[in-house]
Order: sequence, then structure tokens, then C-alpha cells
Amino acid sequence: MMKDLQRAYQQHGMVTTKGRWHGRCLVAVCLGLLVGVSWFVSGLIVSGPSFAVAQPPKGGQAEAASPVATKASGNTSKVDFQRDIRPMLATHCYPCHGPDANSRKANLRLDQREEAIAAGAIVPGKPEQSELWRRLTAPDPAERMPPLQAKKPPLSPEQLARIRQWLAEGASYAEHWSFRKLVRPEVPQVHLPGWTIRNPIDAFLAYRWQQEGIQPSPQADRITLIRRLSFDLRGLPPGVDEVHAFLNDHSPDAYEKLVDRFLASPHYGERMAVWWLDLVRYADSIGYHSDNPMNVAPYRDYVIAAFNSNKRFDQFTIEQLAGDLLPQRSREQLVASAYNRLLQTTEEGGAQAKEYIAKYAADRVRNYGQVWLGGTLMCAECHNHKYDPYTMVDFYSMAAFFADIQEAAVGPREPGMLVPTAEQERRLQQLQQAERAARQTLQARSAVLPAAALRREREALRQAEAERSAFENTIPRVLVTISGPPRTVRLLRRGNWQDDSGPIMTPRTPAFLPPLPPLPPGQQRYNRLDLARWTVSPDNPLTARVMANRLWKLFYGRGIARSLEESGTQGEWPTHPELLDWLAAEFQSNWDVKHLVRLMVTASAYRQSAQERPDLRERDPLNLLWARQNRFRLDAEFVRDTALAISGLLVPRIGGPPARPYQPPGYWAALNFPPREWVKDKGEQQYRRGLYTHWQRTFPHPAMVAFDAPSREECTCERPRSNIPQQALVLLNDPEFVEAARAFAQKALREGGPDDHQRLSWMFERATARRPDPDEQQVLAQLLQRHRQHYRQHTEAARQLLQVGDHPPLPDVPAAEVAAWTSVGRVLLNLHETITRP
Repeated sequence: MMKDLQRAYQQHGMVTTKGRWHGRCLVAVCLGLLVGVSWFVSGLIVSGPSFAVAQPPKGGQAEAASPVATKASGNTSKVDFQRDIRPMLATHCYPCHGPDANSRKANLRLDQREEAIAAGAIVPGKPEQSELWRRLTAPDPAERMPPLQAKKPPLSPEQLARIRQWLAEGASYAEHWSFRKLVRPEVPQVHLPGWTIRNPIDAFLAYRWQQEGIQPSPQADRITLIRRLSFDLRGLPPGVDEVHAFLNDHSPDAYEKLVDRFLASPHYGERMAVWWLDLVRYADSIGYHSDNPMNVAPYRDYVIAAFNSNKRFDQFTIEQLAGDLLPQRSREQLVASAYNRLLQTTEEGGAQAKEYIAKYAADRVRNYGQVWLGGTLMCAECHNHKYDPYTMVDFYSMAAFFADIQEAAVGPREPGMLVPTAEQERRLQQLQQAERAARQTLQARSAVLPAAALRREREALRQAEAERSAFENTIPRVLVTISGPPRTVRLLRRGNWQDDSGPIMTPRTPAFLPPLPPLPPGQQRYNRLDLARWTVSPDNPLTARVMANRLWKLFYGRGIARSLEESGTQGEWPTHPELLDWLAAEFQSNWDVKHLVRLMVTASAYRQSAQERPDLRERDPLNLLWARQNRFRLDAEFVRDTALAISGLLVPRIGGPPARPYQPPGYWAALNFPPREWVKDKGEQQYRRGLYTHWQRTFPHPAMVAFDAPSREECTCERPRSNIPQQALVLLNDPEFVEAARAFAQKALREGGPDDHQRLSWMFERATARRPDPDEQQVLAQLLQRHRQHYRQHTEAARQLLQVGDHPPLPDVPAAEVAAWTSVGRVLLNLHETITRP
């Protein structure tokens, strides 16, 4: 890091060739180059192999998923249909010879063994007599498959050899890995010298390492471990006191105690909520057309509370999909049912109601299929799925589950249900009682007095109503699900909402998956509660696998099956299928999220160093075997939270209305019906965590967008991690980061010690959890001195810098001094070490 600082410091405008200071303008273009290039250059180092950013060839799936020369699966080993053959057939053959009858050619199916054999495409044990092999290897391009017009990449000699071997071995088929019944595999018995097997995760990984002939990485140092854990479990950097306490705790269970403390933190729920809100496409605006606001913030707080209280995941699922249908439902369960109202809707006056009813139905099926089934059920909206067994009947039968939700197809969303606190509830009851009393008084006196004599009573009632109404306007509201008579759902041919000729659909789960249990006596049709219970039933093989895989990604940097959004045949084969099934079975046994998280972060594998090793770079450049940890840049919200936490500005209050931090003027200029302008918050609301920032679907906060936050118009299973110059510019120029740097500097001047050396060390440790080495200390000291000289000569630039943000400046310290230390703060907040999960 120091060399990056030094190089950028020397090369980008901090000094002239004669060693004199270049005076630059307010937000210090030269500082921008220093920080931006330092962060960007060093960021490129972090985003190399340790980010695992290299992508396998599109469509290659499992056969291209691992560059590791696996001894156990070399060409002399028995072919595995799931790992070796199905991905090739799915990519090259299924589009014309797969599940979709409408696109099927020659009436040939290769996704079903019996039909392929009956057609002569496959002759088990005899490759040369198999039409499949003859056509794949035909010398005449007119006969060879796949045809040139399919524009598919040709099969390599190695792939052809695998297919021939598979045919010779009997051409056995197997059910797709994610569709199989979930069975807990046995934990391998393995001993790896010098390696501690702390739980089954380590055993599965170590077994594979032994097969591959590689060694795991050593345990990371304690500072790295506490930073990793704090970012992973809280989305925040550890405080200096927490770091010192952990370093000084020499008990054998010091690490486990740290894990439990972070899991018990209220910020754990905030961290996990960011992940979940991406999945369910939570936003504070309706999305289409005017993109006006809607009241759903209490749902976000429900999610935070659910993770903090460790609500069972099956109950968490049921409450969201069907909380309104539960017997003796609580207010909390009604708030959870807001999940069904998170989709995009429209208020456009000219919109066709029938079209948007179809859009809403499709949106709900898409999101359910992605969140809980991890599949591309949405591909069956207009035709049967070309690769997986989802059909159009499945798609519209799933839509029928949601047909009872009562909502306007076009027009403003209703205000929603009141969600008062306990104190607000008491006050509201008092006001409602006062209103009832005033009404009863008016009614009683109306019976004996003429209308002209009731002016006082009418005024008392009007005042009581106004006071109650005004108070209600201060209480949060949330859109909830209201169930009513289900509308008719038809199969829309080619997805055409104007075509009513399709058959009527009734609620039913996908036909290839285990069915719903029989209807109870007296119930005429299945409903959302039945769907919710089926989703988390032991018979459903998908939900537990999908969630275990996504949770693994949070803590290890990549899913065991890399395709978090696609558990079907177009997704990637898991690198460790037995490990994934064991985790899924463990999760399904108790639906305990914290238990599964704790298993993952207490494993020896999690504690490994992320340092690159030459042997692993050669053998496993994408770190598919997890013989080291992964480093990666923090998510957008946590980049902001980190700056606020380090500076001391962060307001740690949990929950509440959406926050509106600084945002560029005019950013909402294109919003109409009505036109509106972003009005930033004042006071504490300005310094809330990024999780609480108002989420405008058509115009997400630009600082969030720069760091790859999604619009949440659709489900986001995995955010990309880009590395672009705009990110360094946000960290340099965005008012919230400039203000955080100034607050950081002012805190150092007050609390960091009596001299520059102590203050620089104090600031560096708060940003990175470690003390600077002598070279780093020297670079920062040189930076501080040069900026002192600059701002003493350019007092107006110092004054303008200190005016950025609402945080009050130090009244008793010269502006030039504060500005110089602010420059140091900006450098430290821009370091890749500051915004990287180690």
C-alpha cells in the first residue's frame, strides 16, 4: 500500500519537477489524483485473482467451470452425466431437442434417455451405432450437429472424447443435481497434517484438497480475522477498542466468542437485510412511469428484526408469502406480507389495466422462482423452458397462487396499514377514544337540542377528528397483502396479455417437482399459504440448496455453485456438490440461519489467509477449491457505512423512515407526474447507514450506483463487482465522503494526541485497524506538511473545503490546519485497504 501511495504521490501533481507545490483548486484535483490513482491502482491488485473475476466461457457451464486439473475426474475416470455431459447437451442440443415442444426438431428429445434410445440417437455401449455420435462427428458440415445456423461453439476434441466415453459406458442419465431429493451425505473422514478440522465444512474441503494434492493456506492474522468477521457479520469495520480486546484475549475460544458477539449485534440484521432486500427487489418507489413513492419501509425493518431475532427461515418465508392468511395473524405477520406488494406498479393514466394485471402476475412468479427456487421459471412465460422442465402450464399455475391479491391495476397505491410503536399505539388509542366520546356527546345532545344549539359539540368533534388524523400522519404505514376472491388466470399464449384463448389455470407447483399435499376437507383450491408451506417442506429439494449456496457466497466470496440465480441446467455445476448438500440438509433440519452462518465462519477454511500463493495461482487461479480465502471490495452501502463509522458520524439507530443523504442537485430532473426535487435530510437522519437510503428505482442514489448497487427493479441474486475510476471519484468528491474526511480530521485533532506523529498513527489505525509502518507514516507526514503549506497560502480554498457538509467545523483550530488534516482523512478513506473485506 505504501508503494502505491508513494508512486501516486510522486507522479500525479503533488510536487513539480523542482519539488515545489502545485496549487490546485478546492476539492484538490491533485489530491484527487493522489487518492484516486492510489486507490485505483492498488484496487486493481485486489481485484485480480483474489476477486475471482475471471469468467468461464458463456454456455460452457460445468465442463468449463473449473480450470483445476482434477485427478479424480481425469479422462480415465468414469464419466459423470451431471458434471460432464448434461451441460454440453443443454448448451448444444436442448434448444432443438429438449423440453420445449414448440421448438423441437425432428421430434427428437435428448433430455430424456428412453426417448433418445427409442429414436436411435443413443445406443448404450455402442458409440459408433449412436446417431448422436455420428452427427456430432460427421465430416459433412450439412450433416454435422449442432448446425452452423445454430451459432453454437463447436465441441472440442476433449468434449467429444467425453461424450464417446459416456456412450461407451452405457449412456446413463441422472436427475439434475438441484432437482434431486435432498439427502444428507456422509462427512468424509480425513486427516490433513497441520490442519484443524473444526466442522464438516473443513472435512469436505480437505478431502478435495487431498485429491488435488494441494495444501490449505495458513490462518490469517488476528487483525485480518476481526476485520473480515466485522464486515461479513455487521457490514461495519471493527472499532479500535474491539480490535485491541480481541488481540489481548488469549483464551482458546476467543475467536468463537467474537463470532457470537457479532452475531448478537443489532447490526447483524442490517447486514443480512441488504442481501435479502436485493433478492425481493425492495425499493421505496413504484418503478414504472412516475415512479412515485410507496410506503414499505416497515417491511425493511421487519427483515432486519427477523435476522436479528434469528426467526426460523421457514417461518420467515411463510410470513412473507402468506402472512395475511395465517390464523390469528399478528401485525408483524401482516407487515411481512408486504413482500407481495414490492413489485413495480404504474400510475400512468393511459395504461391498460389488463396488461398490467398480466405484468404484475408475471413479476410475482419471476421473483418467487428466483428467490426461493433459484431458477429461471420466468423463461416459461411465453414458451416452455428450452433447457429445464418448467412449462407454460407451470408458470401460469404459479401465477394463480397470487390471483387473490387485491390491488388497483393502474393508479396510486393506497397509503397502507398503520404501524405504530407501542408509545404511538397508546397515544392513538387515547385520541380515538376522545374522538368517540365527542361523537357520542354530539349524538346524545342531537336528540334533545336543535341543530343550531350544537355548534360547540360539532366543533369539539371536528377538532378531535383533526387531532387524530394529524397524529396518524406521523405514524409509519406499510402496504400489506389483502386477500379476496381470486381473479381468473389463463395461460397467455406467447405471453400475449390480449389473448384470452388459453385454458384457465388453477394453483399448482411445477409438475416435475414433488406435488402439494392433498387439499384439506372444505378447501376448494390451493392458496399462497399452501405454496409457502410447500416451499419450505422437506419434499422441496431447491429452497435449502439455493439458500445455503447464497449464504456461502456471502462469507467465501463465491457460491459453491457459482450461478446464484440459476440452479437449473444452464447454471454451473457445484465445485463441491456433497458439501452443498450437507449444508442444505443441515439448514433444512432446523432452518436456523445463525447456526448455518456460525458453522461457515468458524470453520478453519474461513479463517485462512487470502494471500495469493504461486502454486495456487497455477493450479487453481479462480480459487475454486478454497485453499485460501477471497478478498473483495465492500458492497455500496458498506463503503458509505465504513466512512461514516471511521469518521464518528455514523448514527447507529436501527430502523425508521428512508433517509435522504446528499445527492447532486437536478439528479431527479427527469422525474415527472409530479416533478420533484431531492430534499436532503437534516441532523441525525443524514448519517444513517446506507441500508436506509431512499431507494428510487429509476434513479438510485448515484454514489450507490457507482459501487454496483442495483435498481431493484428485478431480483438481484448477486451484485457485480466492478473496478472503475468513478468509484475513486465518488470517494474523493461526494459530499458525504468529503464531510466524513473532515469529521475524521477534526476528531483526530481533538483525540488523536498532541503531535502529528501520534495523530497520523491514530487515524491510520481507525481506518485499517493496524498501525502504519514507518514508510507509510512518512508518506502521510509529507502529505500533511505539503497541504498545510498549500492551505496557508490559499485560505479561501481551505474555507470552502470546510463548508462541505452539515457537520460543524472546529471553531478554535485554524481553517488551514483542519483542511490539511482533512486531506489526510480523504487519503485514508480512499485506501483499498479501507474499503476491502480482507
